[in-house]
Amino acid sequence: MPTIMLINLSYIVAAVLFILGLKLLGSPATARRGNMLSALGMLLAVVVTLLDHAIIDYRWILLGMVIGSVVGALAARLVAMTAMPEMVALFNGFGGIASLLVGWVALAQPQLDNFLLLTVFLSILIGGVTFTGSLVAWGKLSELLPGRPIVFRGQRLVNVALLLANFACGAMFVLDPQQPLWLYLTIALSATMGVMTVIPIGGADMPVIISLLNSYSGLAACAAGFAINNNILIVAGSLVGASGIILTRIMCKAMNRTLGNVLFSGFGAAAAASDKIEGEGTALSAEDAYYVLEAAQSVVIIPGYGMAVAQAQHVVKELQEVLQQNGCEVVYAIHPVAGRMPGHMNVLLAEADVSYDLLLEMDDINPRMETFDVAIVIGANDVVNTAARDTISSPIFGMPIINADYARSVFVLKRSMASGFAGLDNPLFYGKNSRMIFGDAKETVNKLIREFST
Repeated sequence: MPTIMLINLSYIVAAVLFILGLKLLGSPATARRGNMLSALGMLLAVVVTLLDHAIIDYRWILLGMVIGSVVGALAARLVAMTAMPEMVALFNGFGGIASLLVGWVALAQPQLDNFLLLTVFLSILIGGVTFTGSLVAWGKLSELLPGRPIVFRGQRLVNVALLLANFACGAMFVLDPQQPLWLYLTIALSATMGVMTVIPIGGADMPVIISLLNSYSGLAACAAGFAINNNILIVAGSLVGASGIILTRIMCKAMNRTLGNVLFSGFGAAAAASDKIEGEGTALSAEDAYYVLEAAQSVVIIPGYGMAVAQAQHVVKELQEVLQQNGCEVVYAIHPVAGRMPGHMNVLLAEADVSYDLLLEMDDINPRMETFDVAIVIGANDVVNTAARDTISSPIFGMPIINADYARSVFVLKRSMASGFAGLDNPLFYGKNSRMIFGDAKETVNKLIREFST
């Protein structure tokens, strides 16, 4: 059995790999390497932990590793990019239920002091909330559940009552751990609280709630680490929890909203009640759009979830190359909450091998927007909705957007004039310099490419 010094040294190495991995994940250019370093750190932590403990039968552990590896490999290969947010939501949920089970198993230890019981309670509480909350988020994203907020009168009072009931059960559990009723009540109440926390969240806020649930999964793992006295699990959980909170704050800032506003405002309900825009958008054929693009000296492409649905990222890359060969500057404008999870558009474009240098953030692209001859909006709706800037009565008023309408011409690639995931009409579609190119985005871009080749 390894010495304590060797074990702790291995844990330090693993923790350093986690931190380096997180650092590298901050840039698309180094994200893949960061993922590998983090995975290597986790492998080292798992191996050392197994060697440090008396394992009854390694066959179950090996079986779990094989099953997990197969499921992970299949998911990475078979899950469509449009379903990536749903998969991330499920990953958060699996992390939550794993921490809940680890905390539960920690009760088998021969000596149970108050601190251990408290950490067990926290791992069960946070793990249960994360698990069921993530399942609801998955249901909303996959459209098995309504994407709109599900709200009812007195909902906040119910949520407060659930939280207080959880704390009361936790206190009784610490005082009387031999009574299983309090443990079972905590599991049931935490699971219920997870559902009640996420059902009021509207579709437009999904990137925020996914990053928040990711933070919850880390906090649950941290509590489980204290419960089983495992230092590396405490470190890993703390890193995930802290990074998730930071990302949540970034998402909220990108929407000019507070976390409390996201959790309790019922955004989608307000969106449904917003005023409809009267009028018609001006349609343009792909053939006519070609003549404008052929003469353009600078083009900015603004992707959204519709690009993922159409699986158009590869043909968009082809269009970029065709425009560049024609002497045109092409860049991409990436809004922090474009898509349905943080970094969704970056992942899509990275899959198509788009150069990271061409991906510009909202704050970098907006000061230049007036200099672009054409802005091509592909499946984006809410992140270019000018009501956020110009309409005080809009539910999203004050949310920073990409100012696509400032470009000389705007081409909007959509199937119809329908509103986006937030349920809001977009005045941009009716603008004097905007033209709607209706149809499947992938086919539309292919038509544009064919026009350049003729």
